[in-house]
Parts: sequence; structure tokens; C-alpha cells
Amino acid sequence: MNDIRSDGTLKELLRHAKELAVRYYELTGKPLGVTGEIAEYEASEKLGLVLAPPRTGGFDVYRRQGDFVERFQVKGLAVSTDNRYRGRVPKINCNGAFEAVLLVLLDRSSFEAIEIWRAEREPVISRLTAPGSKARNERGSMGIRQFRSIARCVWPQQGGKPPLLQDPPVSSPAEILRGE
Repeated sequence: MNDIRSDGTLKELLRHAKELAVRYYELTGKPLGVTGEIAEYEASEKLGLVLAPPRTGGFDVYRRQGDFVERFQVKGLAVSTDNRYRGRVPKINCNGAFEAVLLVLLDRSSFEAIEIWRAEREPVISRLTAPGSKARNERGSMGIRQFRSIARCVWPQQGGKPPLLQDPPVSSPAEILRGE
């Protein structure tokens, strides 16, 4: 994936996809269905992550930190900039092999990233399995405001600190391929 990204081909293709998605929404009032792919790319670019191979179970992007691999599910949502915290986070797969979930909020008028939020695995699972909401319990979805209450903003960077630094995860590079 990095070879494609480094020669500009993927960046150019996604620029066209963004333009098409914006135009499609303007004409139909419906999303085109490329939000997830654009969000994955934006997260990888903004946070220095690597796109996972196609159809990798449980995570979309990852990063290596020494001998460790940290895996992330990426959820994208195109929102209005004047009401960006209204809406629902797409379905989160709690059974997947991931350490955290990244929510990429995209400007509906341009599909450019506005903010990226990170929530750790355990708080996400706890929130989704808490009694009381069919949307959370059965559909694996929560409101953006609920997600933000268990997350922290990692982009744009606050105070010049590296956005994702934390204790290294326990998975090794070999485990990433096995989805552990």
C-alpha cells in the first residue's frame, strides 16, 4: 500500500473520489458510499499509520512501534462543520483484533478531515454493551457525542504532542497477520 501512496496515484484517486462524493451528495442528498475508504486514508496520512491489506479482519490501519504493532478500526462520518457532533458512529466490530477505534470526522462539503478522535478498545466495548440501547447493543453503534465522551482528539494535534503515543501494545508484527 505504501508504494501506491508514495507515487501519488492513490492520493490523486482519492481526490477525485472526494469530488465525486461531494457532487453526488449535492445532487441526491445521499452519501456515495466511499466515506470509510476516505476516512482510512485520511487517518493513515494525518497520523502516520499504514493501511492494512484488503479484507484484513478487525482493523483498517496499523502502526509499528519497535517490535509491537498497534491496530485501529477506522470509522468515518461526513458531517456539517457547523454541527459536527450530530449523528452516529458507524458499526464497530467488537470481536475484531484492534487496540483502539479512530473516528474521522469529514467535512461533508469537501470530504477533508476536520478531526480525528481515538477511543481505546475496553471503553468502546463497555459503552456498546451497556444495557439500555438497541442501537448500541445490537447494531454496535453509538452517537458521536457518546464516542467523544470516551475518546480524545488526536488530530489536529494539541500542544505539539505526538497524537498516538501511549504504552506499547502487546501484539507482535507476526500476530498482526494472524489477526490476534
